[in-house]
Amino acid sequence: MADPIVLPPRLDLSSVPAVLTELTARPAGESLVLDAGQVVHFGALGMQVILSAFKTAGDRIQLINVSDKVLEQMRWMGMTPETIAEVVT
Repeated sequence: MADPIVLPPRLDLSSVPAVLTELTARPAGESLVLDAGQVVHFGALGMQVILSAFKTAGDRIQLINVSDKVLEQMRWMGMTPETIAEVVT
């Protein structure tokens, strides 16, 4: 398993550039694990980045340690970890 990318507490405009840098620094074809254990704010721009990562990585990506608070914020945007994973199909 690849070392997880630990997502920042606020996944929004202020943190997305750093997350993108870390995502694109990983070798092509490497499995990705996104650890959302520290996330307390999951913004719409963060959602776009995560959706893009899932679309790009296909079945080689996982989103782990998603808190109830983040799940609620995802639902406000019409998403769940399951619907995010469906993006790849």
